[in-house]
Amino acid sequence: MSVRPHTVETATPAAAVRTPGTAAATTTCDSAPCCDAPLPVLGRDVTVPLVTGGEVTYAALDYAASAPALQRVWDDVAAYAPYYGSVHRGAGYLSQLSTDLFENSRVTVHEFLDCREGDQVVFTRSTTDSLNLLAGALPDGCEVFVFETEHHASLLPWTNARVTYLDAPRTPVEAVRTLGSALAGRDPHGPALVCVTGASNVTGELWPVRELAAAAHAHGARIVLDAAQLAPHHRVSVRDLDVDWVAFSGHKLYAPFGSGVLAGRADWLQGAEPYLAGGGASRKVARRADGGVDVEWHTTAARHEAGSPNVIGAYAIASACRALTEAGFDALVEREQHLVAKVRSGLAEVPEVRVLSLFGDDSPSRSAGGTPTRVGVISFVVEGWNSSHFAAALSAEYGIGVRDGLFCAHPLVRTLLGGESQEVGECGAPDAEPGERSEVGGSPADGPARSLNAIRVSFGAGTPDEHVERFVTAVRELVRDGARWNYRTEDGRCVPAV
Repeated sequence: MSVRPHTVETATPAAAVRTPGTAAATTTCDSAPCCDAPLPVLGRDVTVPLVTGGEVTYAALDYAASAPALQRVWDDVAAYAPYYGSVHRGAGYLSQLSTDLFENSRVTVHEFLDCREGDQVVFTRSTTDSLNLLAGALPDGCEVFVFETEHHASLLPWTNARVTYLDAPRTPVEAVRTLGSALAGRDPHGPALVCVTGASNVTGELWPVRELAAAAHAHGARIVLDAAQLAPHHRVSVRDLDVDWVAFSGHKLYAPFGSGVLAGRADWLQGAEPYLAGGGASRKVARRADGGVDVEWHTTAARHEAGSPNVIGAYAIASACRALTEAGFDALVEREQHLVAKVRSGLAEVPEVRVLSLFGDDSPSRSAGGTPTRVGVISFVVEGWNSSHFAAALSAEYGIGVRDGLFCAHPLVRTLLGGESQEVGECGAPDAEPGERSEVGGSPADGPARSLNAIRVSFGAGTPDEHVERFVTAVRELVRDGARWNYRTEDGRCVPAV
């Protein structure tokens, strides 16, 4: 089909940017090793060398950090790339097409999140960027309430507000009760904001977002949902959850190119100074007689999108939103729960493994209403192993990529490990030499030895069964037989010795 400026069809994005006689790349999974994965991803057939000899297909099990791009997203972006042009500024054909693509991507995200009429969708760089943007838009005197269990992206941006940090709750009911008690003691006449995660990036446990939103609103506060770990796994509805804002990252939603979203109520955003000052955010600029300038800022989402926008990043997010919606979240959730059960049952068979859980490792896998209580994110420690050493062996000897460290959630991981919450360390870096252990309390008499950091395995719609089966087998073999290779520390990381 030919392309007409201002009429890009978001329902068929790749087709919308094809010229007659061309076709977007198609993907078949007849021979790919991930045929049992619902949504094919890039890198599914990449092989990596093993220190013990030979190669193996890479098992990407670090989705919670950055999920691989969907093949569908890559194909859509590739189909659009020849038509790339300046956005909002050009009179040419490609500029008009790119502008339509960018703005229609905003509409797609609005629909994906089931936003309310009047809600704004602002494209940012990431969840971290989104929450910092919102932090800069808080009204004067705003109080912020945030649990210590948050990722640093939602724990740290509120530097210009009076922040109340809430202790880690041990049940969903306790979380709601703790928030309600904290809000009851605030000035009911001033603005307040609650920031909460939808799914933990450490334990994968789902938080009672709807109930927390009800508690916030009952006390005159607003609430922002960090959906970075929720949106890739479950449908997120702003209306149903009754949250005021949602923030998420494209790179966790199977969309590369460094883009994110802040979506929600417009009034605080319109009332704030632009996040960045510059072209695109300004509607009118004029010199004054005294030599200064007067600026009239946009009141739309453009107010906080100064500069040339990341149109490819926004389009990638929109493509991922469409792919997930078309695949059906019900089917995706059921498939993921199959993988979660396989990993959890496999780890439970290894006595030396302790899975980290905030709400209790024996908490049900589904709520009373049948809704899953976890996403595909599981963290654990192994008795007798430093986590960096264990993760390095998984990679070098089995071709499995996981994450080790504190996962940019230091207070939460320290709480789960029984360490001091004020201890600090570089995000994701190990705190001990490979093979070293930390004695809780300072001596063996104070308790069993525990790793100073943890291991996280995470997966999603592009993960085949074989990857999690290989992971479970590798954990069992490493614990039983030990590593087959020697390792050393290099630049703070555990690596195979050569």
